[in-house]
Amino acid sequence: MRVPSVLKLLLPGIGVKRWFLLALAGIALVAFGVVCLVGDEGMRTLYTLVLRHVPFLWRPVFGAVVVAVGFIGMVVGMACAVRAILHAVSPRRGGSVAEALYQGRILRAAPHVVAIGGGTGLSTLLRGIKAYTANLTAVVTVMDTGGSSGRLRAELDVLPPGDVRNCLLALAEDEERMARFMLHRFQSGEGLVGHSLGNVLLAGMEQAVGGFDRAVEEASYFLSVRGKVVPATLDRTNLVAELADGREVVGEAEIPQAHTPIRRLRLARPAQAYPVALDAISHADLILVGPGSLYTSIISVLLVDGIADAIARAPAEKMVIMNLMTEPGETDGFSASDHLNALAEYVNLRRFHAVVVNSELPPPEILARYRAEGSVPVLDDLRGAKALGLRVIRAPLLDLVEVEGKLTVKHDPHKLARVVAREARVLHHSWTRWFSG
Repeated sequence: MRVPSVLKLLLPGIGVKRWFLLALAGIALVAFGVVCLVGDEGMRTLYTLVLRHVPFLWRPVFGAVVVAVGFIGMVVGMACAVRAILHAVSPRRGGSVAEALYQGRILRAAPHVVAIGGGTGLSTLLRGIKAYTANLTAVVTVMDTGGSSGRLRAELDVLPPGDVRNCLLALAEDEERMARFMLHRFQSGEGLVGHSLGNVLLAGMEQAVGGFDRAVEEASYFLSVRGKVVPATLDRTNLVAELADGREVVGEAEIPQAHTPIRRLRLARPAQAYPVALDAISHADLILVGPGSLYTSIISVLLVDGIADAIARAPAEKMVIMNLMTEPGETDGFSASDHLNALAEYVNLRRFHAVVVNSELPPPEILARYRAEGSVPVLDDLRGAKALGLRVIRAPLLDLVEVEGKLTVKHDPHKLARVVAREARVLHHSWTRWFSG
């Protein structure tokens, strides 16, 4: 039987009932004290029984004391009841009452944001944006064929979980703690070596609940995810790259290994968009595309039937987040305009409003290492304040993160989120009301 929401506050274990009772007792004492102060009409019997041993001249003093004690009890009881309620609904990792109110009211009333892509770029963006809204949906690619995700896909016939796992962690209530477990890679065990615990968990849940979307929902619940993570499609398919030399390469992980410019990208077989993703796009206030691997993370989502059209039709403000570095085998030598021209082949960029471009370089020693690996900063060749019909937003967005023992160039999630919150014109008044300064 379903318990009404109000009555749930009276269930055992929440710690509210005692404080409500104290508040009620305080109110009763205040009422009785007032009667003592103004006289005994209507309360003669009770008045006589309680006060017959109190000298007449002391009765006003006694009444004032009763009023004071009752008032204190009422205030303390109500305050503790509110504190108990907030504690029951506040994040498990704790936090102040102000933080609970901020998250429970302001973030839930904030604009609806949809972020599209995959890889570490999308999870970095989500990590920052979640501080500005709880109405956040990540539409994630599910085309991975490499690493742990690719192995699970081939062996268990499940959708590759890696990119979805990263996004779930980025939006988790306690990301740092959960990442220690979900990113753990097995060092032994037949068939388990190299798999991450998070990937295995999502793959197992997909089989247990009968669908990848339901597995993601369940994982979102126990990770206390702020917002939603949804796959772009539930259909199994592969990326096919038509290369400049006429060859075709099949598979997300295999495409960069060809080290040949990509002429065109398509799906091995059509895939229908996940309806929840389409609904989120159509109701969004802001749509963010990128950052992430241009072809294998971003364009792979746009290839899903219905996604690009839904983005073009959506009334939301739309932004492209430019990558920081070129990717060997995928965007060798690409400038910012090259990225935009490639995107324009798969989505109507004329319906977009702005592009966010990083304006700072990595330290020389980091830059030298990247150059040796075949990667360079994406050249900002977007002249002036507008390019290709888009407003160009330039800002220092660089961060250095240690990944597998070496410093890696990433977007700073908080700098990026602040730029988006400040520069998104449709949302500017809504967000600056809460987040100014």
